[in-house]
Amino acid sequence: MDTGHAAWVLTSAALVLLMTPGLALFYGGMTRAKSVLNMMMMSFGVLAVVPVVYVLWGWSMSYGSEDVGGLFANPFELFGLEGVADGDYISIAFQVTFAIITTALISGAIADRARFSTWLVFAAVWVTLAYFPLAHMVWGGGLLSADGPFADIAAPIDYAGGTVVHINAGVAGLVLALLIGVRRGFGKEPMRPHNLPLTMLGAGLLWFGWFGFNVGSFVPSATGNAFAANFVGETGLVWVNTTVATSAAMLGWLLLEKLRDGKATSLGAASGIVAGLVAITPACGSLSPVGSIALGLVAGVLCAFAVGLKYRFGYDDSLDVVGVHLVGGLVGTIGIGFLALDGGLLYGDGGRQLAVQAIIALVAVGFSAVVTLVVGGALKLTLGWRIDPDDEAEGIDVSEHGESAYDFVSASGSRSVSGPSAKVTQRASEGAIV
Repeated sequence: MDTGHAAWVLTSAALVLLMTPGLALFYGGMTRAKSVLNMMMMSFGVLAVVPVVYVLWGWSMSYGSEDVGGLFANPFELFGLEGVADGDYISIAFQVTFAIITTALISGAIADRARFSTWLVFAAVWVTLAYFPLAHMVWGGGLLSADGPFADIAAPIDYAGGTVVHINAGVAGLVLALLIGVRRGFGKEPMRPHNLPLTMLGAGLLWFGWFGFNVGSFVPSATGNAFAANFVGETGLVWVNTTVATSAAMLGWLLLEKLRDGKATSLGAASGIVAGLVAITPACGSLSPVGSIALGLVAGVLCAFAVGLKYRFGYDDSLDVVGVHLVGGLVGTIGIGFLALDGGLLYGDGGRQLAVQAIIALVAVGFSAVVTLVVGGALKLTLGWRIDPDDEAEGIDVSEHGESAYDFVSASGSRSVSGPSAKVTQRASEGAIV
């Protein structure tokens, strides 16, 4: 890694770290006013927990040399980063931000109703048993890597996290939503986003940070002048593909809304942005710009359709983690098999790459589902997931944090009181958004 590449990787790490506060804004705006602080705290809580865990054993489990059955590496080999080379710290800085954002994504599926303390414990255990092993399997030389057993058919492709990040988080969100159950009034009363400008700001920050996510994932395979040429050419392509896929997905989402509902919404635009970013993540180094546009359009339409399935099937994925991240991750991961310049079915290269992409997607789905079911189920039986029903009705911000996001003023001019020693009154008749 030369100095220029090292500087870019550290810059990318900072961009990806910014994505988690951006996600907090994105999710926070989508919740009701009485839940926004808790929603944002779930992302910030992950920022507190995951880096500590990653330094202690996460890097070792993900990228250590002592492989355990192709599933993970020995967590004690590099425990506490003991014995890592100085040059590895740059990679550690970059990779820890991926672990953070992946875990934070799950929180949107269980908004308004989960105990904050249980969530923090879940974050530490889940990232250990689900994220680190899958990162090792895909990027650390394990079962799903280019050196794994499926490479005999075709080398699996996941440039920046279709399986490790988005399928993983999307499946986890679905399992937790089923384990914890629906919110009070789900499907019976409106649960509208309370602040769409916050959501759009969060989407913009996610798009900005995603250039670190995708473009920063370049892995040098040569040295000297050859490396420089590869770096410039590949990272430029990845930047363009990331942009046009995201734009096309936003167009696809808005078009479906217009045809189905008669209105193209700001929430649809923000959600379409994220759907496109998710879909292009695994494919950004393998497609042409035109192929990326096609992938983005498909992802925007399918994800816009998928977010409504929770009402049909009765699972309460509060902020559409399943519809956007699971479906978008599947579209991107499997779409490589159709659209990859080298190996894609639509380029006349047969179905080998498509078969491998489908296999790694299914393995990621199954692995994440089993781990999340075990971890989430154990926490349900021990610590418990649900807050008290009365607290849920009043608002999780007060019960879990003793705070409110807004200082509401009644028609008479009196103000509601917030803080650890007082509960906050939030009544629609007093001008509050509930």
